[in-house]
Parts: sequence; C-alpha cells; structure tokens
Amino acid sequence: MFGRAPGATKSMRYAHIIGWGKYAPAKVLTNADISKMVDTTDEWIRDHTGISRRHVVAEHETCASISAAAAQHALDEAGIGAHQIDLIIVASTTPDNTFPSTACGVQDILGAGQAAAFDLTAACSGFIYALSMATDSIRMGTHTRALVIGAEMLTRIVDWKDRNTCVLFGDGAGAVVLQASDQPGGVLASIMHADGAGGEFLYLDKKSQFVKMNGREVYRFATRVMDKATRDVLQKVGWRPAQVDLVVPHQANLRIIDSAAKGLGIPRERFFTNIHEYGNTSAASIPIALCDAIAAGRLKTNQKAVFVGFGGGLTWGAVAVQWNARKEVPRAERAVNRAGGLLSGLRNRVRKAANRSAGKVFGTTDPTLVDRVSKTAEKVKPVAKNSE
Repeated sequence: MFGRAPGATKSMRYAHIIGWGKYAPAKVLTNADISKMVDTTDEWIRDHTGISRRHVVAEHETCASISAAAAQHALDEAGIGAHQIDLIIVASTTPDNTFPSTACGVQDILGAGQAAAFDLTAACSGFIYALSMATDSIRMGTHTRALVIGAEMLTRIVDWKDRNTCVLFGDGAGAVVLQASDQPGGVLASIMHADGAGGEFLYLDKKSQFVKMNGREVYRFATRVMDKATRDVLQKVGWRPAQVDLVVPHQANLRIIDSAAKGLGIPRERFFTNIHEYGNTSAASIPIALCDAIAAGRLKTNQKAVFVGFGGGLTWGAVAVQWNARKEVPRAERAVNRAGGLLSGLRNRVRKAANRSAGKVFGTTDPTLVDRVSKTAEKVKPVAKNSE
C-alpha cells in the first residue's frame, strides 16, 4: 500500500496506521442521571473531571461484540478485509472470559481466520502497550497487518453507590489497523513502564468485584507520569515538545490533561479531548479520541503526534507517531476485499454450525468427523487473497 521512500533500505519495516474505527453504545448516562443515584451534581462532576455524559453497553453486548464493531469500522476505513489481518490484540480490563480470549472471539466474529489473537491487560495503558507490541511484531517481520483494539465495559464493574468512581467511567471500543511498509513514518517509538508497588491505588476488588480507587494518589501519579512519558518518548524519537502537532492523551480527567500541557509547555489546544462525551473508557479512550481527532481534521499528513496514557498496575506509556498519507485503495479493490472478509466470516459460521451439528448428531467433535460434516463449508473461499 505504501511506496518505497528514497534512500530507504529494503530490510527496513515501519508500522503505519492505515485504518481506525470506534464504537459507542447507544445508551447514554448523563450527569443529571447519576445525580439521582448518588449525592452529586452535574456542575460538580463537570468542574472536577470534565465529564458530561458517558455511554453504557446494552445487556446483550459483549466485549467481543463491541470490539468487533470498532474493528470492522477500522477495516472499512483501511479498505481491507478481515481475512487479510494476521494479528489481533485486544486490550481490556473487562474481557468476556478468563479464556478463551476476547481477541479470539473477535477473530471469529470478523472471520479473520489467518490471525493470531490474544488479550492484553494493562488497565488504561492497555492500548499503548498493545500498539507498541503490534508495532514491534511488524517491524521484526513476524506479522504484516494487525488489528489493535481497546475495549471496555466498565459500567459493569462500577459500584453505583460509590460517587468517587461511578461518575468517572463509561463503555466503548476503539481500533486501529497497522500495516507494514517500507515508507518511513507511522509508529516510530514507544515507551512502557510499570510500578507494581502502586497497585493498591487502583484495582478491582476481589470480594465486591467493583473498581476501587485512591483518587488523590492516582491524580499525583498521573500528573507526574503524563509529563515524563511524553518527554521520554520525544527524546527517544528526537523531537522537541514544540514540534508536536497533536497529543492524544488518556481521557481520565481534564485537570490531569491541563497539568500535563502546562508542564510540557505544549499549548493546551494541541491536546485533543473528548472526555465530556465518553468519560473514562480506560483502554478504549485513546483510540476513540484518535478517531474523533481525525474526524475533526486535527491530524494531517506528516504531522507529529503523541499518544500517552496511564492506568492501574500502576502502568504508563507513550508512543510517537509520524502521521502519513495513505494510498487510497481503489473502490473495486475495496469491494473485493470486503467481499473476501464477508465470505471468510461466513465460512467460519458454517464450520461452527457444522461442528455443533456433529456434536449433537454423533455425540463428538472429533476433528476428522467434523471435517466430513463441514465439507461444504470448506468450499467457501475468500475471493481476495492476502496481498502485501
């Protein structure tokens, strides 16, 4: 998709963001709604956090389903089919199961049969961690195209009687497609850190299964590491703060973002925020904010961007991105790729149905017998092959 840049070596590989997508549940919970549950007000929440409303998943929705919805938007934006993806990473603190992974569920829903898939847990830093790992895998040549997803259903683990936490969190998912290229740019550098000694400041209580947080300590930690993580990744890539065109921070608290901007000496208007609409969506906040920033025209070709986040663990990290223009995929090729993805997904569903039928009819899911029962599914082939 990307052409070779003058002077670039044949062996050099870069990881470019070629697609992005988000999913926000239809149900909205406003500050006024929350004020009816606990002793708080719309004015207090907005003044202390910057949040006005948040989205809440429906009962039938799962972490895999909202992840797949965001991922499909990212695939459509990139102009490729799910069968062309070879790695899926889902960052989440609210997976559907301990195992199988939510990423495997996403692979099944999308029909990304060629993709390796796994979950990653680093709380609100999860998307940064996942993006860094996927980038390294592409640079090393292990994978060519990766789906990196941040997805959360935090309203299911919030104590709605605890006003210190229930006003903060919302649900949603965001995703990006990374692709290997010999064109310099894309995700150029990353840093990841953790301090397990601070785990008691933000965690999921085993007994109640609710989020617990020491707000004062988390605030102190966040204001310190947002500044440091940004400086560290800028030093790694050789940029000065004044050169940064856009910072996409974790959307946890407007005051934390304001403090980071002041400390770095980067104009506040270069920090993109949408916390008023979504609240804190943990691992989903940065990719959702990225989608909104792009839609608002805040990222242009060759501009320099930093994504920075922090979260429970305690964890924190940042990535530096050179935003590059994408080669537009011709409409006909997009249609073929999309059809290939749909057929791949259909094939998966037919095979799954055949597997279930074999179990019911023969009382077994023996692979040999299942293959015989599902032979019609084997005939369904994607119409587009994986292209570099």
